[in-house]
Amino acid sequence: MTQAWIAKLRDLKVMPVIQIDNANDAVPLAKVLVENGLPAAEITFRTAAAAESIRRIREAFPEIVLCAGTVLTKEQVDAAIEAGADFVISPGFNPTTVKYCIENNIKMIPGVNNPSLVEQALELGVTALKFFPAEASGGINMLKSLTGPYGQIELMPTGGVNPQNLLDYLAIPQVVACGGTWIAPTAAINAHDWDSIARNVREAVKLTQQ
Repeated sequence: MTQAWIAKLRDLKVMPVIQIDNANDAVPLAKVLVENGLPAAEITFRTAAAAESIRRIREAFPEIVLCAGTVLTKEQVDAAIEAGADFVISPGFNPTTVKYCIENNIKMIPGVNNPSLVEQALELGVTALKFFPAEASGGINMLKSLTGPYGQIELMPTGGVNPQNLLDYLAIPQVVACGGTWIAPTAAINAHDWDSIARNVREAVKLTQQ
């Protein structure tokens, strides 16, 4: 796959996975990400503030790689794209939602964690996939087992990825980037602890440059 958006993910190597409870925190958070070298964010649809947060970030930082995570329904797909998301990510593989995205030319990374789900994705022509929950599903060993017979897939492992195992995941050729919840924890966002988030961002960027 050579799509430009996948190439951007490969360049980033890490995608901060973020839950925002208050949309007023969206732009200050995005500013920290951008200024510390990681112009990307996956805003999860786990709160009512998700769509508005995406909208505000997109307006403030037009060039940021911005996606919506935990997208479970067609309605959430529409809300995310309308707000300005570049693409959507789901934790699992819902054929109805995946087909909706294909039919409407919406970029999507659905979640898989076993061969059967990979084959469902390939049947629909989808090769960019989220490996979730990564560590709970077998981690590096499971990922290597999946990429053996399915060399055409490109993966974003998420769930249990951290500074200690990040480089092990990125060493697998089919891994384009890893989702990281440790970079901007919700508690730190709610406390406006931008300094600690900035440190996490810089640490992640430094790791990926090794």
